[in-house]
Amino acid sequence: MATINDFKVLHQLSVNYFDTLVQERFASDSEILSSLQVLPEQKRSRLGFYILAIEQLTELSDYADIADCVTDTEFNQILFSDSSDDFGIDAVVIENDTKHIKLFNFKHREKFKVGNQGVNDTLLSAKYLNAIYNDNLAGMTGKPLKFAKEIKKNNFSNDVWKITLYVVSNEDCDAAYIDNHLKQFQDSYALEIVPVGLSEISDLISLRPSPVSATLTLDREAVMSFTENPLSSSKSYIVRLSLAELIRITCNSPELRGRYNLEDISELANTSLDSSVLFDNVRGFVLKSKFNENIAETIKVNATKFFMYNNGLTLIANDIVAESINGKVKIKIDLSDFQVLNGGQTLRTVHDFNNVDSNNITEYLCKAEVLVRIFKTQSQLELNSKIAEYTNSQNTISNVDLKSLRKEQISLEHYLQSHDILYSRKTGDTGIKQVKPYKIQISMEKFGQILMAYHGMPEKSVNAKKNIFDKFYDLLFMKNKTLLEDSVGQIESFHKVKDAYRRLRHIESSDQKIFYIIYIVDKAKLEINDAISLLEEVLDTYQQTLSKEIARNRLLIHIAFKNALDKKIEELEAEEAEEAEE
Repeated sequence: MATINDFKVLHQLSVNYFDTLVQERFASDSEILSSLQVLPEQKRSRLGFYILAIEQLTELSDYADIADCVTDTEFNQILFSDSSDDFGIDAVVIENDTKHIKLFNFKHREKFKVGNQGVNDTLLSAKYLNAIYNDNLAGMTGKPLKFAKEIKKNNFSNDVWKITLYVVSNEDCDAAYIDNHLKQFQDSYALEIVPVGLSEISDLISLRPSPVSATLTLDREAVMSFTENPLSSSKSYIVRLSLAELIRITCNSPELRGRYNLEDISELANTSLDSSVLFDNVRGFVLKSKFNENIAETIKVNATKFFMYNNGLTLIANDIVAESINGKVKIKIDLSDFQVLNGGQTLRTVHDFNNVDSNNITEYLCKAEVLVRIFKTQSQLELNSKIAEYTNSQNTISNVDLKSLRKEQISLEHYLQSHDILYSRKTGDTGIKQVKPYKIQISMEKFGQILMAYHGMPEKSVNAKKNIFDKFYDLLFMKNKTLLEDSVGQIESFHKVKDAYRRLRHIESSDQKIFYIIYIVDKAKLEINDAISLLEEVLDTYQQTLSKEIARNRLLIHIAFKNALDKKIEELEAEEAEEAEE
């Protein structure tokens, strides 16, 4: 259950999201920036809440990209002077890779409240869906119209699309509760309704934790120790741990985490997970995941076989102190400043199962055991990241997430932070500083795409972005000797190009075009506006050579187009050389 402190933390984070967005988006327009910065804090919190929630529940990570998906009338009126009717839908995110349409309905409270989400606000979303399904988009303008056309096109395609309506609120409500009216609404439009309240959002957001420590005792036969070499005094351990003990050492009560001799485990029924232990976990929590349901079902039906069915957890600790007690029959282990690098899904689900029924801790969880590997790493960032990467590699986790704990990524985060740039290594990470807003926010993935452009591969920045953190990772991040020194200028250049396109309203912009402009400016040493003109000129010329019409953005991934652009740059350089000789 969420608390009023969770509400306050979410409020401040939402304000930070909004302030960072407007600082980045309107840095070149001091008049607009000033007017937005003096908005009442509650309004900034509400508008920033949209950005924060969408980041948690979609694949988007850059605040500016997320803002482009918000359809809420007030949001767009305040930020973009666009008063288009939102028709009951506050945001639309279309994920083409997974064929998933995500709709959002937000409810933001100014005061902490416990209770179920209102039904009427959700049912207002029917207005938007009715317009699409009845093929009547009259009255729609702006973003709502743009997304409605795309949804309509997808629905009439041969592909199977999933539609989810997220009902998101900052109040503490029962996320499992769906009113009968909502069930009818869900069935009528063949979509899934996912209520998300304060508890879920607090669980999803990535707060930089205070150190978490715990003490446990185990039968000697349940512990195996090992060292890297016989001369090392640093030991790590593989242990067989009951799920009740796992709950105790990761719960939100420091007092219970230290009570290794706890006799009445029913005291654990009222605890919840301390999310701080999952800060370095690479896998986010998937709401209503089938995988999570299977874990809970195994605990209930086959508790004694859980050890065999589950892959276990991997923990790292800054320090591990073990000693024999009770005539060497048991081993007492003190864990200092530990993190769960692998097994976050299991850990969250175990705690959720505990919270469902106060009897579960004594009836089921105490009977199930799990394998836990505990490594003493003493804050060795490179070692921690390797452990996280290798122990998670057998699961379907993106290369971006696996690389998020690498030493070079953490170094980038700290370096960019010193230049007031928020480098988001992971979804929900709001940076090292929590109060002062950053001037720019950039995701790790977006920075990788920028580096691709600087390395002469703008055509692969979007189309082959999965390879950025796989095939091209060493080239972009490991072998790049001036990575830190160049990073600030490269990120600022990306935003300068973005601003230039915003001022040139007659030319359609896209990230793919921006990556090309970065490439042209770097290669041909042109001014940004001249590079934009050159790109449009080559696009026009290249399009005329094709036998069939192809969308301009699709042309940008053609290697033949890239070759045509390089040829044009060479011609311009040759002309300049001739003029210089004369």
